Amino acid sequence: MKIVLATKNPGKLKELQKLAGKQDQFEFVLAPDDFDAIEDGDTFEANAIIKASKAAKMTGLYAIADDSGISVDFLGGAPGIYSARYCAGDDRDRRLKLLDVMQEVSDEKRGGAFVCAMALCAPDGSTMHTNLKHWRGKITRSEQGDHGFGYDSIFFLEEQNMTSAEITAEEKNLISHRGQAFREMLTFMQQNLK
Repeated sequence: MKIVLATKNPGKLKELQKLAGKQDQFEFVLAPDDFDAIEDGDTFEANAIIKASKAAKMTGLYAIADDSGISVDFLGGAPGIYSARYCAGDDRDRRLKLLDVMQEVSDEKRGGAFVCAMALCAPDGSTMHTNLKHWRGKITRSEQGDHGFGYDSIFFLEEQNMTSAEITAEEKNLISHRGQAFREMLTFMQQNLK
């Protein structure tokens, strides 16, 4: 059964295919080239539903989407759903802005989490299932590591004693917010989509 991912990002498709592992029940495909969803929800879950619903209606397939970002405790959950739009520029500009904002914050108040909401919609666009996962860590004082993207190089994992940009992609898939959300979604799909 084909499942459309509500994204045009081939990197995200590759990541979810790895997470899905060796199973032959689902074939994941990217959304059409003209897919574009306006993420104007006020929660991660609302934005995931907006994207999955639009992709499902466009293709007539079941669709999954995620919306994710970083939530910093000291900032009351910001940048949150605005993580990708925290400031003008690229990922590095956003990391540097967050480091600057957190510059005077003590080590014990630098906690936060990567958050991922995932939604599954039926071919008619109706919501079938959602989940929300958190991956706890701390905001570093400088960038560390070359792997990953987004805020990975400033997100310190105490248990691993390194940032999420220093662990391998395989390790990250096992413990990350997106990995957790997708594995739960895959289980739901295997039980409910026949």
